[in-house]
Amino acid sequence: MTKPLRPVRLYLSDVLRVGSAGLRTRPMRVFLSALGIAIGIAAMTAVVGISSSSRAELDRQLDALGTNLLTVAPGSDMFGGDATLPDESIGMIARIGPVTEVAATGKVSGVHVYRSDHIPAAQTGAISVQAAHLDLLRTVGASLANGIWLNDATARYPAVVLGAAAARRLGVDTADLDTEGTEGTQGIQVYLDRRWFTVVGVLRPVPLAPELDAAALVGWAAAETYLGFDGHPTTVYTRSQDEQVEAVRSVLAATANPQNPNEVKVSRPSDALAARQATDRTFTGLLLGLGAVALLVGGVGVANTMVISVLERRAEIGLRRALGATRGQVLLQFLAESLLLSALGGVGGVFLGVSVTSVYALTRDWPAVVPPWATGGGVVATLVIGAVAGLYPAVRAARLSPTEALATP
Repeated sequence: MTKPLRPVRLYLSDVLRVGSAGLRTRPMRVFLSALGIAIGIAAMTAVVGISSSSRAELDRQLDALGTNLLTVAPGSDMFGGDATLPDESIGMIARIGPVTEVAATGKVSGVHVYRSDHIPAAQTGAISVQAAHLDLLRTVGASLANGIWLNDATARYPAVVLGAAAARRLGVDTADLDTEGTEGTQGIQVYLDRRWFTVVGVLRPVPLAPELDAAALVGWAAAETYLGFDGHPTTVYTRSQDEQVEAVRSVLAATANPQNPNEVKVSRPSDALAARQATDRTFTGLLLGLGAVALLVGGVGVANTMVISVLERRAEIGLRRALGATRGQVLLQFLAESLLLSALGGVGGVFLGVSVTSVYALTRDWPAVVPPWATGGGVVATLVIGAVAGLYPAVRAARLSPTEALATP
């Protein structure tokens, strides 16, 4: 007595080989179908990449505007006099969690800077003398026109860095430390409180802190040693995480002066921060909408290609069924074919989209940014859409009976 025949089980390698057979036998149609999917995915990837690159460039420009820079300064006391910030205020502000950078300046009262000791005392040039922390340059986004910034060594000795306007008013074009100064000492020097200070650097204009342009900046320790500085900061500059700027601002006064927070003035966040948040929301909505449209177009293309493939290959389906293929095996064949077609289009589209983004960003001098979710997500989403789009044609092919399929002309 003979045993009933059982259908042969298809392994993954068999499914892939059978599924790719339909693609290999129709290369031109497969190329055009994959190209349609690739164009849709490339459009999505390129739009996401170009938009992300544009946003990165915008963020870079907004960073230059100091969107997350807040300043703390002493206000007035209850009697209308000038208040002071405690010496510990800088350290306390630095301990606020979202604060990333802190630096301070302190005005040195009663001290002026002159080009030489022969200048009349009244001709101050409206240049202030301020003690500065070593982190000030990075915190306010300043840069040097020439020379060097204060360091651990020069901050303790008679060395000064001039703001752009201060250098111009004093007639100092450059901090040339190798040039013999007019006073017969090494380097260019200026006169502060009956003492010569060597100019070690000149700043470029500082858009975020224009008050530094007309300032002569000396080290904190040098100001206390040579100029009688009392050590109280007059302006504390802070940078914090963008999303936490408002929260930081709400606690700065109480942190800087816990006993008298009403005697502390805190600047308001830059309008550029609100602009950045608005553009982030707009870009997110735009990217999601365009991505959905591109995936929908790709899915329609896959579904259309697979339906036509089923209609043209009814005889092949009937022959396979007559030779013993089950409905499940036919369904797997066409579903695998749909997934392979989608994968070809998805991978090619991502590569094309990344290339277009890189070239466009290069021509605009932007940072080329393509989010990982746009590349990996594009391929995964294409496979999902391909599976959904190919499911109906695959089910339709599986439901064909051998006689019906073979009878089709």
